[in-house]
This record gives sequence, C-alpha cells and structure tokens, in this order.
Amino acid sequence: MKDFNQARVFTAIKSPFNTQGQLDLESFDRLVQKQIDSGVDGLIIGGTTGEGHLLDWEEHVMLIGHTVNQFGDQILVVGNTGSNNTKEAFKATQHGFATGMHAALQVNPYYGKTSEAGLVAHFQKLLELGPAIIYNVPGRTSQDVTPQVIAQLSNHPNFLGIKECAGTERIQGYQPQGVSCWSGNDDQAFESRHKAASKGVISVTSNLLPATMKQLMESEDPALNQRLAPLFDWLFCEPNPIALNTALAMLGWVKPVFRLPYVPLNLAQREQGAQVLRDLKDLGGWDEVQVLADSDFVIL
Repeated sequence: MKDFNQARVFTAIKSPFNTQGQLDLESFDRLVQKQIDSGVDGLIIGGTTGEGHLLDWEEHVMLIGHTVNQFGDQILVVGNTGSNNTKEAFKATQHGFATGMHAALQVNPYYGKTSEAGLVAHFQKLLELGPAIIYNVPGRTSQDVTPQVIAQLSNHPNFLGIKECAGTERIQGYQPQGVSCWSGNDDQAFESRHKAASKGVISVTSNLLPATMKQLMESEDPALNQRLAPLFDWLFCEPNPIALNTALAMLGWVKPVFRLPYVPLNLAQREQGAQVLRDLKDLGGWDEVQVLADSDFVIL
C-alpha cells in the first residue's frame, strides 16, 4: 500500500506490434525503460491504451509476465485483467498474479451491464485474489461505478483505490472518505491533483512525456499544464489510443503497425500533431517528427 499511495504517475503503456502482427517486445522494452529512466512510478499493462481488448489472453498474460520479469523490481506493474465476464476476469487475474504482477486493474462489466448489487458482487469476487484498482470509465462502459458502489468496496483489504474518469468533482468527493484516486483524464489531472488531492494520474500522455507528467503531478505549475493542453487535445481527437499509436510511429519509437479496428490518424491530423510535438521538443527530447505517408502504415 505504501508504494501505491506514493505513486503519482502510472503510464498506460502502449503495446507495440511488429509487421507480422505479433507483440514487439524489443520496442516495448525500450518504451518501458524510458518510463523508468524518467521516474514514472508504475505501468498499466494491457489497458485501454495498451489495447488489451485486442490482445488474446495468452498475449495479455505473457506481456504482464514479461514486464514483471524484466522490470518488476524497478517499477509497479498493474495488469489490466478485468472483463465484463466475472469468470473470465477471475481466471485472468489469477494468471496475472501468478506471473508476479503487483496489482490488478478491474473494470466494471460493460455492454451487458448489471445492477448496483451485481457491480459490488463482481468487484468483491475479484478483490479476493489480490490488490486492485477499480477502473471507472463510463464513456467506454456506459455505466458509472458510483460512490455508493465504492463505499461498499473501500474497506476491503485489497482495495487500493480507483482510476476515476468521471471528473475532478467526483475525485474531490472521495477525499474525505479516504479513498485513493488517480485521474483517468490527462486534461483534468493537474486540477484533480492540486485542487482535489488525487494521488496522481493514470496517463496516456506519459507515454510521450513521462518526466513532464511526473513534474506536473509533483509541482503546482499551471503554466506547464496550459502548455500541454494542445497535446492533450490532439491525443484525444479520435478515440484513444489512435492518436498515441500514430504519434509513437511518427517519432519512430514503434513500428507503424495497427491492429484493426484501429487505423492511423489521417494526413491532416498527422500534420497537426507533428506541429504539436515539435512545439514540445524541448520537453520530449525527440530529434525528428515525421508526418509519414498513408502507405507507411501497416494495418492488420
């Protein structure tokens, strides 16, 4: 609990692919090492940004195990082993803990949805297995994990806190109850941290600017937050992780390979993003930003 309570930035790390459509572990390891070198506290493996929903469970658990084996003594490893199917989530979470992950990220049942009592029962079943962060993202699940639900879970010894995407006001409401929160929205993370006393952020942007996002969470610097606003906006101009995948390819950090149903940003969007990234070169330290042609991308 001590390590998690002190964690300011978890990066929802990208899962890169090679041109054969397999996980590109060499590129992945370079991305992770950059996070460690920049002082990031933890990683979310196979989350939304890591396209866990596009990985089969064998890939998913292998990537968690690989991360633990290579980096688990240097950074917190949180495996996104949640599912809308409680039985499936239970099995995946068992496998994740067997590979050594430090905690699980557990989402509420999506698509089929359930009752409030069903939500509580779903999470309680999964909390039996080990430490977990609950993930509330109504924009993707179409169902809110309300404070009433969290109140029934927060005293469980394996409850670490919540990744909250319902905004700063919601996070602020949890603080008197002693519920640890990490913002799930990069554009709200600064306010949530410094005005609503969140623990920090589970971030997409930190894939690109890990040290900067750590600084944003540790220092009350509104000018820095404002400077990052164009990047926050561009990274979510299409559903995440489309823009991030495109940006990492434009920087040459990963191969320009997409798994359907994701496709890269169009040329106009890439040109806009290239300018945004060039304006932040001093923070990111990148040498070159290539717009790339449509034909440079591989879509599998």
